Parts: sequence; C-alpha cells; structure tokens
Amino acid sequence: MVVVQFGFVEGLRKQGKSQRWRAAVAFPNLKSDDFSHPLDRQNTALLKAIPGLNELGKILLGPVAEQVMFLENIGTSVLVSEDQLSNLYRLMLDASKILSLEAPDLYVRQSPTPNAYTLAIGGKKPFVVIHTSLVELLTPMELQAVMAHELGHLKCDHGIWLSFANIITLGAYTLPGLGTVIARSLEEQLLRWLRAAELTCDRAALLVTQDPKVVISVLMKLSGGSPSLANQLNVDAFLKQAHSYDEASSNPLGWYLRNAQTRQLSHPLPVLRAREVDNWARSPQYKNLLAHAIKASHPMT
Repeated sequence: MVVVQFGFVEGLRKQGKSQRWRAAVAFPNLKSDDFSHPLDRQNTALLKAIPGLNELGKILLGPVAEQVMFLENIGTSVLVSEDQLSNLYRLMLDASKILSLEAPDLYVRQSPTPNAYTLAIGGKKPFVVIHTSLVELLTPMELQAVMAHELGHLKCDHGIWLSFANIITLGAYTLPGLGTVIARSLEEQLLRWLRAAELTCDRAALLVTQDPKVVISVLMKLSGGSPSLANQLNVDAFLKQAHSYDEASSNPLGWYLRNAQTRQLSHPLPVLRAREVDNWARSPQYKNLLAHAIKASHPMT
C-alpha cells in the first residue's frame, strides 16, 4: 500500500497560510464500483440501454469535434508541470496516486467563474482544466479535492459521457434529423445522469482528502464564498442548512418544488451534495475502504 506524503504546500496569496505535513493512505486496487453512487450506476445503465445512443455518440464525437474541443482548451490555458505551477502539479500527482490512476494533464485557465472540468478525447491523454478564480477561492487541500473530483470522472470512465452530454445539451436541437422531442428527452436523461455522476465524484474527492469537511467546504464556497469571505464560512452551519433543506422539501409540495428546481441542472444542489458527502463519510462502505487501506499500509512483519 502506498502512503502519500503531502509536502509543505504554499497557501493562497491572500490567505498567507501554508498546509502542514500530513499523510494519506492510497488505494492501489481501487475500482470504480468501490465508491460509485448507486444513482450513478443506475443512470449509466439506463443511458447504455437507449437504442442508437452509441451510434449517435460516434457521430457527435467525431474527430473534428474532438479536435475543436482539444485545441480550444490547450490554446487558451497554461499547462501545469514540474516547472510550471509546481505546487498544483504535485497536488494532482498525489491525488492520482491515491486513486490508483495515471495523472492526466492539468491546465489553468483565466476565468472569473470558479469552475473545473475534465475532457477525455479519443486517442489523446485526458486533461483537467481549472479556472484561476477557483485557485483564488480555495485552499490547497480544497483545490486538491476539486482535482480528485475531476479524477473521479476519469476513474469511472465518465469522460466520453461528459463530452457527449455537453454536445447534446448545447447542439442537439440543430442536428438534422434529430427532432426536438428526442433532443429534449436525451437532454433530460443526460442531465439526470450528470447529477448522479457528480455524487460519485464527490466521493472520489473524499477518498483523496480523507476529511469530509474539506469537500463540504468546497461546496460551501462555490455556493456563497469569495476570497474575502472564505475565512468566515462555517462548514457545520452549512450542514445544518442542508438538513433544513431536507426538512423543508419532505412534504409533497416541497418534493415537487425540489424536483422542479433540480430538473434542468447539470449538478445537484450544493446543500444536497454536502449532505451526501457527510452521509457517505459516516457509512460502513467508506469506513471499510479506509480501514482496509490503512491496514494494508502497515503490513505485519
């Protein structure tokens, strides 16, 4: 078993802090089924069962579309390496080791919108893109949680479906021979799958950080954080807010409004994701995974 040592990583400039040394156990034999969310598995099976979807995907994800997406991203971003933003490079390498995954390329892109995304282009090395505003908003460990979330997409082979979903939701209505009703039906199913896939990837983030508060803090900051407010935010209060949302949506009217609120979203609501992370961190499944990893990292001699 590999034990990954996280070095002394320089914190964000505005915080003037640094991460202390810590050790995290790795999962060299980790499989996607070990941590994938049940809704992810269910919705993936439903997508695969749609007649003709794979053929449509081959059309939409042809070499031209792939090349456009690839060049658009590498032409407008900075490639992270040992010699370029090396702290971020080490965070990605360590996260990849923990998830037993080959590290993808990592790019940083100038954008005022905090976001990160993954692209797996056929025949090319997958890559992750992180926006500069996200780097400014998060601590190094929170930033690594975001990297781990994106790695979760790769670990679970979400890449092709993510690209497919993006093209379908953005351009399906203009494709000759693809009716509006069919496009909307595909969009609805893909969005449902995307929301479920995000829950799986939040679990990947927890496996890397091994601290649910780090992952929940990311979700909280994406909901209402800014560099100037970051040190004032309270994870426990955000979790209470999540439980309050559950209570408010537990009656029939609340259930209907909740579904209407989330139906067209590509991501689950942040409070719901926070609750899911907290629940899984307390689950026997997560505790057993971590316990076996810790035991394997200290073999008897």
